[in-house]
Amino acid sequence: MKTDINLVKENIYNLTSLWETAGAPFLCNHKTEWFQYCNIENSDWPNKLWFSEDITENSVVKALEVFKTKKNLVIPYWDIYQNNSSEILEKHNFKIKSEQTAMFLKLEKTFDELYKLNYKRVLNEKDAEIWTSIYPTAFRYRIGKEILLQQFSNLQFHLVYLEEKPIGTFMLFQTQNNIGIHGLGIIPEMRKRGYAEEIMKFILNYAIDSKIDYALLQASAMGKDIYTRLGFEDLFVIKNYTLSDS
Repeated sequence: MKTDINLVKENIYNLTSLWETAGAPFLCNHKTEWFQYCNIENSDWPNKLWFSEDITENSVVKALEVFKTKKNLVIPYWDIYQNNSSEILEKHNFKIKSEQTAMFLKLEKTFDELYKLNYKRVLNEKDAEIWTSIYPTAFRYRIGKEILLQQFSNLQFHLVYLEEKPIGTFMLFQTQNNIGIHGLGIIPEMRKRGYAEEIMKFILNYAIDSKIDYALLQASAMGKDIYTRLGFEDLFVIKNYTLSDS
């Protein structure tokens, strides 16, 4: 994988700043010496706890104190330290819920689009309700409607339509001169028709027109091939941990 330390830092910064931005209106961001966490009521997202440095026995023990009252948090572990420190999490009964690959694309050339789809930024309660109703069908977790209704300056929520039917969602979040692409999902019955790739081309062309330098994202196994075809390159792996009940 690529080891460009600046791109690694920018990818992590975009992701963690997204969580902080989403949590700020609800006064639910908390910072300690070892980690930060954000937990929004009536939402499954962001609800993350992330460490400011590589984890240690002490920092994981401190995190466990938070989990006594915030059991639904997820810990993203950046696999960038090359010392198997994730074993400390596993020793304390954390288990891997999912894995993602952090990726980047230098934005240089535009992409050909098919123009089959229509896009609408969420700016009112009706559209927020549509967005939050279809998002869980793609990702199996909820984002609270109240989050979408905040007037963020650098965070956008978008609906994707095929004719009159809403079929997908995505979020755009800008940090520095980078665009983070998040929450890109297609409802199950409309998958495997090339729509995710078409949405990505629209987003990348929009970013290029906006003079953005890099596109950043965190890919699931299901979506990674699409991003690779479009020219994205790997940076590092993210292992998402939850605390086991057993």
